[in-house]
Amino acid sequence: MNTPAYAQRLQILVFSDVHYACEAERARGHTESKVISNPLLKLPVWFFRRFFWQGAPMAQNHFLDHVLASTSGNHNFDLVVVNGDFTSDTRFIGVADDAAFESAKICIEKIKSVFGDTFQPVYGDHEIGKMSLFGGQGGPLIRSWRRTKDELGIEPCWRRQLGNYVVMGVTSTVLAQPVYEAEMLSEELDEWNSIREQHISEINVILEDLQPEQRLIIFCHDPTALNALIHDTHLQQKLNQVETTFIGHLHSPLILSAARMLAGMPTIRFLGNSIRRMSQALNAAREWECLNLRICPSINGIRLLRDGGYYTLSLDPAAKSPVKYEFHPTRHVPWTGHEVESDPGY
Repeated sequence: MNTPAYAQRLQILVFSDVHYACEAERARGHTESKVISNPLLKLPVWFFRRFFWQGAPMAQNHFLDHVLASTSGNHNFDLVVVNGDFTSDTRFIGVADDAAFESAKICIEKIKSVFGDTFQPVYGDHEIGKMSLFGGQGGPLIRSWRRTKDELGIEPCWRRQLGNYVVMGVTSTVLAQPVYEAEMLSEELDEWNSIREQHISEINVILEDLQPEQRLIIFCHDPTALNALIHDTHLQQKLNQVETTFIGHLHSPLILSAARMLAGMPTIRFLGNSIRRMSQALNAAREWECLNLRICPSINGIRLLRDGGYYTLSLDPAAKSPVKYEFHPTRHVPWTGHEVESDPGY
């Protein structure tokens, strides 16, 4: 079969972890500190959140506006992938909470209004529900899974073909369901198991259809799911065709670097579900490198480094020349809405 001729390179825009907050979520403020029962823990958590992590998590919506304004008129993108976490999830139960749903809906509609059918969203853990890191509240819910799929229109598993590249999106919470099981409602576990089996079947159909000359680009929000992706699907047989695997979730390359240093650590089971889940993922993290891992940080990064941004990819449709990756930092964007208002040059 003759290889088709292509006139020009194809373009992909990638960003992640928007964490949009509608008015109702902003009104709640920093809810994690409110669910911490140990008063001695509240101060270090506040310090961590304020000066290292997000700083002002309910005042970051303008980063999305910046990304959309910076990219809408400059490129003719063939695909726009947002790698999860459209909502702030201030109740920790995903979009089963109406305010979290409203945040995700506004965020998705903003992106879709700019990019139309080229926009392809990926499930994040905040859409499905994620137990609070320090407070131990919340967790994944079937209702959030359904609302994300049926009402927000996010496909759990999807495939787009761009020339000789196959782009695939998967749902990390579902793939990593055995790791998340302790955070799920016991009465929902059977349904989660069925959802996971169906998800793996859908992934395998895409992988089995992958032709020898094609290259695979994977989008998976949370790296916790990568070990399941490698071992519980047919991906082992296709690893030589993986061009790259984009993750989000970690917000900063600094966190991925730390994860690589901690790879192989034992699972810690006595410090709560969040620590158990993260250490369980790190225990097998040495295998991640076979996926040519690349992190797309949150669009604002972390407060300490202001290392957020987004990627653009330029692809040779015949997959004969290397993919060109370009990172566009957002460190110059004012951090909070107050800074925006006080900066006449922005």
